Amino acid sequence: MKSTIFFLNLLFLCFVSACFAQTKAVISSPNQAIVLKVGAAQSGNVSYQISYKNKTIIEPSLLGFALKKPEITLNKFEVVGIDSTAVDETWKPVLGEVSTIRNNYKQLTVRLIDKNNAKNTLNIIFRVFDDGVGFRYDFPQQTAIKHFIVKDELTQFNLAGNHKTFWMPGDYDTNEYLYNTTKLSEIDATKAAKKETDIALQAVIGPNTVQTPLMMKTADGIYLNIHEAALVNYPAMHLTLDKATFTFTTHLTPDAVGNKAYLQAPFQTPWRTIVVSDKATEILSSKLILNLNEPSKIADVSWIKPQKFIGMWWEMHVGKSNWYKEGNKHGANTANVKTYIDYAAKHGFDGVLVEGWNEGWEDWFGNWKENVFDFITPYSDYDINELTAYAKVKGVKIIMHHETSGSATNYERRFDKAFQFMQDHEMNTVKTGYVGRIIPRGEHHDSQWMVNHYQRVAEKAAEYKIMVEAHEPVHPTGLHRTYPNWLANEAARGNEFNNAPNLGLVPEHETILPFTRLMGGPMDYTPGFFCFQLNQYDATRKTRVKTTLAKQLALYVTMYSPLQMAGDFPENFDKHLDAFQFIKDVPVDWSDTKVLEAEPGDYVTIVRKQKGEENWFLGAITDENARKSTVKLDFLTENTSYKATVYQDAAAADWKTNPEAYVIEQKIVTNKDTLNLQLANGGGCAISFIKL
Repeated sequence: MKSTIFFLNLLFLCFVSACFAQTKAVISSPNQAIVLKVGAAQSGNVSYQISYKNKTIIEPSLLGFALKKPEITLNKFEVVGIDSTAVDETWKPVLGEVSTIRNNYKQLTVRLIDKNNAKNTLNIIFRVFDDGVGFRYDFPQQTAIKHFIVKDELTQFNLAGNHKTFWMPGDYDTNEYLYNTTKLSEIDATKAAKKETDIALQAVIGPNTVQTPLMMKTADGIYLNIHEAALVNYPAMHLTLDKATFTFTTHLTPDAVGNKAYLQAPFQTPWRTIVVSDKATEILSSKLILNLNEPSKIADVSWIKPQKFIGMWWEMHVGKSNWYKEGNKHGANTANVKTYIDYAAKHGFDGVLVEGWNEGWEDWFGNWKENVFDFITPYSDYDINELTAYAKVKGVKIIMHHETSGSATNYERRFDKAFQFMQDHEMNTVKTGYVGRIIPRGEHHDSQWMVNHYQRVAEKAAEYKIMVEAHEPVHPTGLHRTYPNWLANEAARGNEFNNAPNLGLVPEHETILPFTRLMGGPMDYTPGFFCFQLNQYDATRKTRVKTTLAKQLALYVTMYSPLQMAGDFPENFDKHLDAFQFIKDVPVDWSDTKVLEAEPGDYVTIVRKQKGEENWFLGAITDENARKSTVKLDFLTENTSYKATVYQDAAAADWKTNPEAYVIEQKIVTNKDTLNLQLANGGGCAISFIKL
């Protein structure tokens, strides 16, 4: 790793408070496109302002804190110093979309003292990258503010216009909503949430409060994304809008008694992030959030591997089986799981996820008991020892499932026994779940205590060399860099909602997620459905998957995750084994990624290079509208031929009327060629380029 760190000697002699009131500290991105200004008014208010290519995108926005204990408001400051630093380095992710990431920024640290009490000190650290800005609060070691309780964070994002916005309602307990697309002035979170009455947990905050990542587009074509990075020991951030000024103010998730955070100096808050570009493709290529996270805390990462798996999971969602043991419908029985192991082995999958294997499912939902699961006791028809031996012979790993039923304290008490049980049965990956209220504390899913819990799971799992993916957690903020065994999260509405009455996905959903949820990290979206009317085992079901089959293939490229599931049943894959070949071939770890075209809510086309190989894979998806696309193959290596296998919507394909219609064709191509793609309504295209 090469690192160049230099100090610009921006001494603060001319930036003491008297001068600072008239002069703004200015720092620009390495490429000069982004300019950050930080200033202090005579009143003591400190604000920041951001422009991009000479256009203001963030008007002067105030900074500060309100503490409950000690009961003080930190929003009137005297500037006592400014330091400036620049960093240009590279680092290698353990798993990822690219093999090397450049971390290039200029940093400005503004040192403040409280005008009401000079013993209270606070620093604000800004980092300006070519693709955006990150800033955080730094409470240094001090005698005045030592142990403190946060009442509110007063950070503002004062937007320069009434932007087109992709948003979901603010909610302390779930982020499994569809996205709304409106102007800022038309945001009404309460109204939007009422349309989603079947969501089990609703703690909707208010009509003007939304969740992050928040995606926007200005009238003159600038794309903005607001989120946070390195969410550690702090509650998740929501944003509350003042419609009169188009100003968002941070809204932190409270705990059971209304407090936001319990902290001890020295402490640094998560980074507040603003990714900006005039190209939608560059938003998706940004590594700003990852760069603001700490390097891996796991020294030996040799055991952390990408995985592609199938699962005994969808059976329960469509009525074929039950999670709990009752009659002959219990899905996780020894014989049934063996059939999945056989199928995984036959088709080269790494693992098989088994849900409903352990006692407690018959009493897990709605009763809110603390000790429903012990995570080590199988049902009597699930022979864990026999299946462990069987999977080993077949070269397949069983993937553990730990549903906590919202009882995180119960799970923590049983960490060691649960993970030792996994080790004893040669399991190296666990899917965790948090359906329900967090008991007995009464915490929210996004509160400080739960944020720390998710991190504790990753840390404890690492002690046992176990990889983790979490369902129903807080939104991700790039911590998969710091804990690379934390492979993926759900934290958004995934494919399982296709079987939820009145809550199914819509074709545009997958074109919005890369600009919103996936900005924070990989998602377990569970693509790979080949049957679209979900009434195979229950004729009364009206639910369906609202894509074409070709789009389901393309999602393996457009929705990044190093842990990818083939979501449907083996019997449905067997009906389309020629299309299933793409799922078998597509990797889940990459050395390079190029976003060829994108527009939030409309379309995304991404091509990725297989790590350790010269092969490339392309995914193109659209919303409810059909579209044509011309793709230049200049990303391929010069003077090299590739066999391109194109999996494309048939001419008559349509997500409503003919979703299973696709065509497959093969041709020899080079980097001088172009391909013309035809995407149906709700459709897509997947292509493998295999070097000859």
